[in-house]
Amino acid sequence: MNLDSPLSAYRRALEQEGFVPDSAQQRAVERLQACHDALHRDGAASGVYLWGPVGRGKTWLMDRFHQSLRVPSRRQHFHHFMQWVHRRLFQLTGTPDPLRALARELAREVRVLCFDELFVSDIGDAMLLGPLLQVMFAEGVSLVATSNQPPRQLYADGFNRDRFLPAIDAIERHMEVVAVDGEQDHRLHPGAECRRFWVAAPGSPGMLERAFDGLAAGQAISREPVELGHRPIPVVKRAPGAVWFRYPDLCEQPLAALDFIVLCDRFPAILLGDVPDLSAPRREGRIARGTEDAAQRVLAGDRELPRLSVHDDGVRRFIALVDECYDRRVPLYLEAAVPLERLYTEGYLEFPFRRTLSRLREMQLARFGRA
Repeated sequence: MNLDSPLSAYRRALEQEGFVPDSAQQRAVERLQACHDALHRDGAASGVYLWGPVGRGKTWLMDRFHQSLRVPSRRQHFHHFMQWVHRRLFQLTGTPDPLRALARELAREVRVLCFDELFVSDIGDAMLLGPLLQVMFAEGVSLVATSNQPPRQLYADGFNRDRFLPAIDAIERHMEVVAVDGEQDHRLHPGAECRRFWVAAPGSPGMLERAFDGLAAGQAISREPVELGHRPIPVVKRAPGAVWFRYPDLCEQPLAALDFIVLCDRFPAILLGDVPDLSAPRREGRIARGTEDAAQRVLAGDRELPRLSVHDDGVRRFIALVDECYDRRVPLYLEAAVPLERLYTEGYLEFPFRRTLSRLREMQLARFGRA
């Protein structure tokens, strides 16, 4: 067996890195090994869809699979990939069958795409994903993905969900669906603590000052704004080793995941203060009679919009920031008005925030990150 195969990496982790045996992980790694072997033997393979609760090792398993590949591959967070797809399709305006052109372009570059955190909440992504997956699979691109949900629960309460059903069908026909649902949240295994979350009243001196001083020791310190998406974002302080923002300045501005990619490219540690209690009751929302929702015309009656809370736009950005920091192993230091477990307990985004909370917990361990 190849020493760099998914199965050998998993066995090494059990023997040398203190991993706890987990039958769900064992099933998953066996399917990843079969995909790995088929790709290197035949050049094509059925993909693998790993789903289960947070902290069960899905991302670790997928990363070991990706690192073991000797065929062209790409590993991305799912939302980053979809942003690239939307941008590329705009560039292909006027091209006959632009989705197939995009799929052929991908197939020339990679044999395998690895997606972390496949989660669909945007109607534009939902409408596009079915035909996109179909042409990608037709062009011979294999897909390995992680998700907190089984395929049939993706976009479960979304508008025009019937437009998303071809995506579910494509996933179930072209990917092995594997539940990684062991009883233990492996992110919570004991480890040396490195505290990166504190409770402090908004605007009051707190632990972020001390954390920043340690991260920026001996460096030139500035209060010049950071430019993200051609927009100057105020900072409390910045240095080559860290940048410190207030929550309203970073998460309540019209920024996107691509901006957080840039942020993690530029700074090895990020500090975020004045984080409020993000919980709030959900509010009613409606589309006016007879308008369009970018999918099909509403011919009669009113349609309900997602019942967002007053904080949910900012919470979406906060989730994207945590995802990017976690994915890139960039430590995120937080100072909030409430304890971590109470940060977000009510709102439209309760399900995706479970993953965010699990990731923030892991960030409190010394083994996380570069700082």
